[in-house]
Amino acid sequence: MEATTVTSKGQVTIPQALRRELGIRQGSRIEFVLVDDHLEMRVLHTPTAPSGSGFGLLKSRRAAVPADFDPASLLKP
Repeated sequence: MEATTVTSKGQVTIPQALRRELGIRQGSRIEFVLVDDHLEMRVLHTPTAPSGSGFGLLKSRRAAVPADFDPASLLKP
């Protein structure tokens, strides 16, 4: 069992081995319950894992370029 220190804001760091075992990552929802003389932490929700390829993560504000667009047509002879 690992011990950790409480910060001035009441925050603690969950040890990495426990985060991995419980599937806790950024965006996870955690519940704290006082049971008799100790505190229990329960994972309520874990967000879906990010895509391995990264496809679709970035969105552009620009309009999409048509598939039949020929960049050579921009060059002036």
